[in-house]
Amino acid sequence: MSIETVADLRTRLEGIATISDAGLDIHDETTLRGELMDELVFAAVFGTDDLRDATRWVIWSASQALGCGSASIHELYRARGAGTFDPTGFTVPAINVRAVTYLTARQAFAAALERDAATVIFEIAKSEMAYTDQRPAEYASVILAAALRTGWRTPVFLQGDHFQFNATKWAADPEPELEGIRDLTREAVGAGFLNIDIDSSTLVDLSLATVPEQQRVNAENTAELTRLIRSLEPSGVTISVGGEIGEVGKVNSTEEELRAYLDGYLAVLDDGLEPISKVSIQTGTSHGGVPMADGTIAAVSIDFDTLRRLSAVARDEYAMAGCVQHGASTLPDEAFDHFPEHGTAEVHLATGFQNILYDAGGLPDDLRVEMMAWCVANCADERKDGETDEQFLYKTRKKAIGPFKRQLWTLPAAAADAVAANLRAKFDLLFDELGITGTRELVECHVTPASLPRPLPASLGGEGRATVIAGASVFDDDGSGE
Repeated sequence: MSIETVADLRTRLEGIATISDAGLDIHDETTLRGELMDELVFAAVFGTDDLRDATRWVIWSASQALGCGSASIHELYRARGAGTFDPTGFTVPAINVRAVTYLTARQAFAAALERDAATVIFEIAKSEMAYTDQRPAEYASVILAAALRTGWRTPVFLQGDHFQFNATKWAADPEPELEGIRDLTREAVGAGFLNIDIDSSTLVDLSLATVPEQQRVNAENTAELTRLIRSLEPSGVTISVGGEIGEVGKVNSTEEELRAYLDGYLAVLDDGLEPISKVSIQTGTSHGGVPMADGTIAAVSIDFDTLRRLSAVARDEYAMAGCVQHGASTLPDEAFDHFPEHGTAEVHLATGFQNILYDAGGLPDDLRVEMMAWCVANCADERKDGETDEQFLYKTRKKAIGPFKRQLWTLPAAAADAVAANLRAKFDLLFDELGITGTRELVECHVTPASLPRPLPASLGGEGRATVIAGASVFDDDGSGE
């Protein structure tokens, strides 16, 4: 049975959960967390506007009622910065889920549950929202539905990744570019994202004479957006905010840059406002990896000593969690245990999971051919002189995810099972290497999720208004995201 109307939704919930102004009163948790959740989340993504509003409210309210609501990781990161626990014990994986989002998130939650782990972030970058056709409200609903489906009972960390400034647009007219990031931030927080990574590192000007001058605009914009985020916080929540000093794929970061950025940021941040708790740096990676002529990915050597030194500065001098590594998912498997050893607070993982979908088996051949043909027809202007077909398709195939979202959601059972198995194996390996086994106790100790009820939407008889801001213009594809 499928849910195609709000009336269908009410019928499917009879005897299972009762909708009221106060929230969702759940009578049969097992049934709600079962195949019914599959129907709810599909409607939340592909239903009519009214049905999407209604099912997203049900999913959000169910996650609140069953202990797996959206939360901020801020207090855990502050505890790490204060030396409350060993900063080399584990590194938090932040997973950018671009495709088959519900299936992928379920594998990640299942792998974490098996390890009694809870330090897992699900994030999506500004650019990814565009080419994967996943706005914040949809993404939040899908991740929370996956948590419910797998039996998750601890907080879920939803993160806005790479809320990045376009340097060219900034140079032409700064205010519209800043306002676009403000709008995106409002939308994400309204959708339930309680972790936000600000990326104004693209505005660093290395032509200036001193490092503080080079980092000044970056620091000022991070402070400006921190003010906005603090003004948007729900009662009882301190949103986790991160900054960035080294644009990924550029020159490796230094202690001098980190101190200049943080000192400049703290100097202009309003007194009494909670500052950022982590900083992304550059250590030798690039988003997505560098494809060679035959389609393989070039070997990358990460400067782990830079991660160790800058993470120590962030913790010891600024009481922060440490530094964040971007662009890591295409690294060799044997690299990942080095992140916790060197005190890395967080590592961002994206393209590797996309590569599993495309290359590891399971995706039907005819669908893959159709998706590659779409890239050839629609991304030709992105092809550089001398690129092989393999290089071109490797770099552009992420753009096919949005146009083929429904086909990917509705893969034949055998194909979906094969993709799921491949993803699960990768999560198993990553979570072991990053050392997150047993971290549920730390999360329960340091993270106290707030009660965040949502008003009934109009489609369910309430007066609630949409929590997101219209306007796809804020999702220009500037190339950010792994």
